[in-house]
Amino acid sequence: MLKIQIAHSPDADDAFMFYALTQGKIPTNGVTFENVLCDIETLNHEALKGTYDFTALSVAAVPEVAQHYRISPVGASVGDNYGPMVVAREPLSLNSLRHISIAVPGKKTTAFLALQLLLGNFSYVVIPFDQIVPSLLKGQVTAGLLIHEGQLTYLRQQLYKVVDLGQWWFQKTGLPLPLGVNGIKRSLPKDLAQKSITLLSQSIDYALKHRDQALSYALRFSRNLPPHLADRFVGMYVNHHTVQMGDSVKKAIALLLHQGYQRGFLNKALEASLYS
Repeated sequence: MLKIQIAHSPDADDAFMFYALTQGKIPTNGVTFENVLCDIETLNHEALKGTYDFTALSVAAVPEVAQHYRISPVGASVGDNYGPMVVAREPLSLNSLRHISIAVPGKKTTAFLALQLLLGNFSYVVIPFDQIVPSLLKGQVTAGLLIHEGQLTYLRQQLYKVVDLGQWWFQKTGLPLPLGVNGIKRSLPKDLAQKSITLLSQSIDYALKHRDQALSYALRFSRNLPPHLADRFVGMYVNHHTVQMGDSVKKAIALLLHQGYQRGFLNKALEASLYS
């Protein structure tokens, strides 16, 4: 029996995607999967060491880990004219963000890279993603960069949107904003790697066809998000780009990483082939 470690974030969209695969809903043909849950910044750092066989990655982290991983053509999290956003305790102008410290969920996240591309160098403090809203509400920070479900709940917490980075990127490039991908360890035998991709594709297909039960499972990872908002959040990030990465997403990944390196926000240019 072969064992594959699958590492992903403890979030509703990832849980929805991997539901069938990790909960025994589809046959795995002699492969067992060990589910590892970590926040995305931790996974990015672990990928530098090649820790896990199959791991969620921020697109911004890909150049640094490309010697260990190639990108799966299924399972991407992509914002289509929406994405991570900066919110504040009071209405702020975009320009004012250059003069305050912004709470961010990690320096290797794609959201952080996108904000750098928008603002240039800015002052920031790194806070775990699920502590950014509480820090805002306690008055510990003035503005914060939200990933995951905070994008849907900030209004009911009386916070103000300053900018949606997915909208900004789309207006600038006409492309979706690729945020996360799944990396497959290059040292895995090719047949096993391909089997893992196929099984992930089947898992996503199963979840989409059995949405209610997959959502019920995903709610365990939604941090008390109401079911209708969890459904909406999953729909945002498990979409047609997730089912199969198309040319627009690949073009957006290349452009995002090129601009990040050219402007000095990424330490490495993309050298290895991403997809093979």
